[in-house]
Amino acid sequence: MPYVMVQIPNTPAVPPPGPLSVPTSADVARLAGVSRATVSYVLNNTSAVRISEPTRRRVHAAAKELGYVPHAAARSLRAGHSRMVLMPAPNVPVGALYSQFISELQWALGRLDYTVVQHGTVGPRGDEAARAWAELRPVAVLVPGAGLGPQGVALLKRSGARAVLTLGPERVEGAHALLMDHESVGHRAGRHLYARGRRRIGVVVPEEPGLEAYSRPRLEGVRRALRDTDATVAELPLAYSEESGARLAERWSALGLDAVFAYNDEYAMLLMRTLQDQGIGVPGDTAVIGADDLMLGRLLRPRLSTVRIELPSARDLAALVDRAVRDPAAPPETHELLGATVVHRDSS
Repeated sequence: MPYVMVQIPNTPAVPPPGPLSVPTSADVARLAGVSRATVSYVLNNTSAVRISEPTRRRVHAAAKELGYVPHAAARSLRAGHSRMVLMPAPNVPVGALYSQFISELQWALGRLDYTVVQHGTVGPRGDEAARAWAELRPVAVLVPGAGLGPQGVALLKRSGARAVLTLGPERVEGAHALLMDHESVGHRAGRHLYARGRRRIGVVVPEEPGLEAYSRPRLEGVRRALRDTDATVAELPLAYSEESGARLAERWSALGLDAVFAYNDEYAMLLMRTLQDQGIGVPGDTAVIGADDLMLGRLLRPRLSTVRIELPSARDLAALVDRAVRDPAAPPETHELLGATVVHRDSS
């Protein structure tokens, strides 16, 4: 079969689409009918210059229409430091109460014009991780949990961090601190169960790695509450899974316990369900109390007794970070849990 040559006429090449032009503050200024300085004052929330509310609205409307966002790096150069607050992700499982608190803290910092960046924890931990955090040159670092030491704090400060705040059970030299007194949580739970006439009390200790800094003080708090009484305390390892809960519930009668402090509401709900599946009455056979006062615990039947933990307000802690950024030479502040209160409901 013969081949046929077909000549294709030349066609002009179609140029690839060019990059979209990035809107600038000059574009916003032209559209809003103001100066570039005014745009900068408005979008950077500068308090030193008074700008009328109608002008602010015009600038924000123009920026929104153009899709303009201030350049963080340029703003950092002008200010002499970044507005980035680095928040390493917790390297342990955290409960719903703590997650909500962190979210509120992020929101409060955003209201003060800080950019909150979460950093993963895969790889180095503690002081070694501080080097990776320092490479990002944050103006402040909020470290949840334990692990960061004085060397890590010093490294972060040498790299430009004006504020380091730890949220954990112990204070770290050189850092501001939110101290979590977990022993008092266990103490309140233990005293409550004893007052309800319970004498053979179990305490759940989660098997998930990393929670020892929280669970051991809570266990010690129950022991301290029941010291020199006729009550006994049994340590109950429990993983956060239905299988682990079912295995513990199957042994419950042999353990002879008439009450349990289940570390927090999430473990309490897991254990209460598996106990009921084994025909163990709550609170008739076993009283159950958790901690954190989650909404879901109020919806259970029987409704879950709990220890309500009162944390400092996210606004107050955000204000602390802001003060430290403005005055990095000020001595570190320490804030503590405002209190732990038993909420008695049907399960105990």
